[in-house]
Amino acid sequence: MSEPQKPTSLAKNIDKNEAKKRAKLEKLAAKQAKLAAVAAAKEAKGGEVGESKKAKVVEAKPIKETKAFVNTTPAGEKKDLSEPLAAAYDPQAVEASWYEWWVKEGIFKAQLSKDAEGKNVINPKGKFVIPIPPPNITGALHIGHALTVAIQDTLIRWNRMLGKSVLYNPGCDHAGIATQVVVEKRLWKEQGKTRHDMGRDAFTAEVWKWRESFGDRIYGQLRRLGGSYDWSRVRFTMDPALSKSVTEAFVRLHQEGVIYRASRLVNWSTALNTAISNLEVENKELSGRTTLTIPGYEKKVEFGVITSFAYPIEGSDEKIVVATTRPETMLGDTGIAVHPTDERYKHLHGRFATHPFIPERRIPIICDDIAVDMAFGTGAVKMTPAHDPNDFEVGKRHDLEFINILNDDGTMNQNAGPFAGMKRFDVRYAVVDALKEKGLFVDVADNPMSVPICTKSGDVIEPLIKPQWWVKCQDMAKDAMLAVQEGRLEIQPKLSEREWFRWLGNIQDWCISRQLWWGHRVPAYFVSLEGRDQKVGDRNDDHYWVSGR
Repeated sequence: MSEPQKPTSLAKNIDKNEAKKRAKLEKLAAKQAKLAAVAAAKEAKGGEVGESKKAKVVEAKPIKETKAFVNTTPAGEKKDLSEPLAAAYDPQAVEASWYEWWVKEGIFKAQLSKDAEGKNVINPKGKFVIPIPPPNITGALHIGHALTVAIQDTLIRWNRMLGKSVLYNPGCDHAGIATQVVVEKRLWKEQGKTRHDMGRDAFTAEVWKWRESFGDRIYGQLRRLGGSYDWSRVRFTMDPALSKSVTEAFVRLHQEGVIYRASRLVNWSTALNTAISNLEVENKELSGRTTLTIPGYEKKVEFGVITSFAYPIEGSDEKIVVATTRPETMLGDTGIAVHPTDERYKHLHGRFATHPFIPERRIPIICDDIAVDMAFGTGAVKMTPAHDPNDFEVGKRHDLEFINILNDDGTMNQNAGPFAGMKRFDVRYAVVDALKEKGLFVDVADNPMSVPICTKSGDVIEPLIKPQWWVKCQDMAKDAMLAVQEGRLEIQPKLSEREWFRWLGNIQDWCISRQLWWGHRVPAYFVSLEGRDQKVGDRNDDHYWVSGR
């Protein structure tokens, strides 16, 4: 006979669990038996055993009536503290009257040092000044403003306690584009009018009404926050004195050549009909095919794809394939770039392609080792110098034609051939369909890309060549970097120095003009000369422009 097998670990665990289960059941049975015995005893004695206690009646305590706070202190006077303190904290009662008294007493004004004769002198303990980052008058303050005020006011009060001459200067910003957009939306909603229906003077009068309303509201909020501002110095960025300063600065910088006029690519918002700065553009990253809602379009517009198509080579049956994420821009193509060492295209150097929709346009095939990567795509790149920053530079290097195909409102102009008058993104689909009809369409594929979005309107930005006013930034950037390198300017934390040099090292000239009705008007004037043949293009550069006060 074989020996009995030893129990496995699994069998041991099963036995252990069964034992626990039996113990629980036995405990439950004992508890149930005890409860049954108590119930039987209660029934036998007429319910005396286990009889519940009578519920206690709890009398509600009377609620003390809190007396509504009434501020008896005259406006601007020191707070009357003779009244007894409230039983509970009441912020309205605690804060009342103090701020008005502080302002009246001039506690927040810059305290200048005096000499023996009572004249103002430099405070030996130093000075500390913070001009408020002026809130836009587009609406009321939010929690972010409160945080900023709290931090700045803490620094201001601390330096005031150190005996320094301190100034915390309040004010508001006219916020040109943002305010104009807000007021235009309100006018359309309430009156069904645009600014063009009203005219410049009537529209700006409406914006001034808006400023009076929200500017005062913002100042009231800043006071409620307790910011120790010197209200005798409050400023609005379109006050007469500041407007005069803006004009003076423009005239001087124009005379010095720092400000100049030129036709260059700008960020154009077709929804707002104006150029906007890089800071007002948000790049939306797409991983592939995506549809976006665009102002002025009922249906969503497709982005995140790259379309390949062919250009016929002039005088032959050969074709050259290019690709683009913006098919509509092919209507402005004026060149095709290939790498000079690319064997596939050496026989095409110096030749021309023909435009399928604009027969009179000959498209030169150029060689450029900067713009073209032979390993990317087909190694041939379409060039639209008037509608792309990189193509703009290529166009200047090779003297390509700059053809603008867009009106300011985003419709196609006469340079777009058969697509003139159509909206830009409607043309995107129409061009692809037309390429298919001509047998020139090759392929469409998902393509990760970045779409520039206007933060003010949600519109997709179009690079457009526009005559604008610019500030030369390179020399100022060099001076700013040198100041840090020589220790004359300290960046804190030290880690941020890298970003300082990266940003200033790649700086571009700054476009300062906007096509707006609200804001400081550029104090520049075009001079028309009698007997001189002045062309339309003369307005695009600095030659016939003067600035004045």
